[in-house]
Amino acid sequence: MASQSKAVKKSGKKRPAYHRILLKLSGESFQGPNGFGIHGETIYAIAQELREVDKLGTQIAIMVGGGNIFRGARQKGFEIDRATGDYMGMLATVLNALALQDALEKLGVHTRVQSAIEMHQVCEPFIRRRAVRHLEKGRVVIFAAGTGNPYFSTDTAAALRAMEIKADVILKATRVDGVYDADPEKVTGAKFFAEITYREVLHQNLKVMDSTAISLCMDNGMPIVVFNMNQPGNIRRAVLGERVGSTVTPA
Repeated sequence: MASQSKAVKKSGKKRPAYHRILLKLSGESFQGPNGFGIHGETIYAIAQELREVDKLGTQIAIMVGGGNIFRGARQKGFEIDRATGDYMGMLATVLNALALQDALEKLGVHTRVQSAIEMHQVCEPFIRRRAVRHLEKGRVVIFAAGTGNPYFSTDTAAALRAMEIKADVILKATRVDGVYDADPEKVTGAKFFAEITYREVLHQNLKVMDSTAISLCMDNGMPIVVFNMNQPGNIRRAVLGERVGSTVTPA
């Protein structure tokens, strides 16, 4: 073990702080400057960052959202049944997952897409043991279609999958630098939290993840790192354990 650490020091390479991560990417992460849909350059940039993390030896699972294509119950402009809207949102996440898979594999990163809604022609169904085996073989696993059930967000799906695959941490990618007591894009002087507990997040109704996801993480002691996705290299920094964004932990 000592000789291994010496080899790491000689090579100048940092060791990752986490063996296995669950990265939560919102649908908005894929839209780039367009404000909607899938932006090719943005997807490619994300894939390049993930390739650098993959080279560190960290096992990577990703939960993707679909808000860049369809926002389910929050879709503006027409009324739609909540369950129907949620299923449509789940299908949107599959589009994002396939786009990210294509970008990663063009960079030489082996991937698998697993969907909670079965569609064998384009991806695997979610099977926990198979997902873990893919991770152990060094493949990036992209989870799509949330939990497969309406009324559950992809935040909750991310928390659930993180528990199922025994991830060390959830990395929550956002448009801001971490957790604030108000939206920093709208409120000047919003207070930034470098560290905060699950209970404080729930008590103050902070928009880190929805309350179901936070409660699930709290019950299972799953740490969450919230960071700015628009800052290049932040995924790698977070995986290396550098101070990036905000950390949500037990008291």
